[in-house]
Amino acid sequence: MAIIPPRATAVPSDQAVTAPTQRDRHIQRIAETGRMGWQRETKYGRRSKEETAMARYKGILVGHFHARTPPAQQAEAMIGVSALNRMLDAGRPVPVRTA
Repeated sequence: MAIIPPRATAVPSDQAVTAPTQRDRHIQRIAETGRMGWQRETKYGRRSKEETAMARYKGILVGHFHARTPPAQQAEAMIGVSALNRMLDAGRPVPVRTA
C-alpha cells in the first residue's frame, strides 16, 4: 500500500464521530516525532527509490508493458531488468589501485 504524507497543514478528523483513521494516526506520529522521524518509521524513502527505479526502467527500455496478464508482465519486467543491469554493469567503472 502506498504511504502518502499528509500536508503540513493537515488536521485530524473529528474523532468524536469516527474512529481514528490511518491518516489521523500518521498526523499524530508526525506531531510526536517530526516529519523526518515519521519518514524513517514508515520507510517513506523506499517508495521514492522504487518510483525512481521504475521511471528509469520505463525511460530506458519502454514506456509501458506489452504483456496483458500480470504473470506475463512480471516476466517482461524481469527480462527488462536483466537487460538494464547488464547495460549498467557495462558502463560502470572498474576501480584499479595505482599505488
